[in-house]
Amino acid sequence: MLDDRALINGIIAGDEASFRLLVDQYRDKVYSTCYGFVLNREDARDLAQEVFIEVHASAARFRHESKLATWLYRIAVNKSLNFIKKKKKSSFIQSFDNKPLERLESVITAASEPEISEVDSNEMSLILEKAIDSLPENQRIAFTLNKYDELSYRDIAEIMDVSVSSVESLIHRAKLKLQKKLADYFEKK
Repeated sequence: MLDDRALINGIIAGDEASFRLLVDQYRDKVYSTCYGFVLNREDARDLAQEVFIEVHASAARFRHESKLATWLYRIAVNKSLNFIKKKKKSSFIQSFDNKPLERLESVITAASEPEISEVDSNEMSLILEKAIDSLPENQRIAFTLNKYDELSYRDIAEIMDVSVSSVESLIHRAKLKLQKKLADYFEKK
């Protein structure tokens, strides 16, 4: 197994085996990071592929000031956040075109759906995803990297370029906000 410097140098030199090794070594982690943000398998796969394309194209600019894994996580987080922003912008624009139709569909759906007394696991997942998505960006990034990718506070601090105490604070505030949002939701039920 090659170390980070040898992998990057191999990629810069055009060695396909080095790039393949890098992809094999980090594929699951990059995919998991992207999925933690976009919550869609196909989108996460596409984003992970974009991450590796960018790594291949910009390997010569990697300065070895951080670990290779940290650099990959930063690229994955940035690509995921940019994707989410584009998607929100696109859905916002489309929502103006579909408002009357959506209202009519929601009335029909609400009238035809049976009463549901318990929250099923799919609904709970959607509720939690929506709550996480509503967190401020830095809280969402820290929380997602910690809970979905199981990264240490120290690794998250390096990825986000903040102190460990900042990461602790971000995750603590994220948990408090999520608890409140979920408590509010279930009180309304």
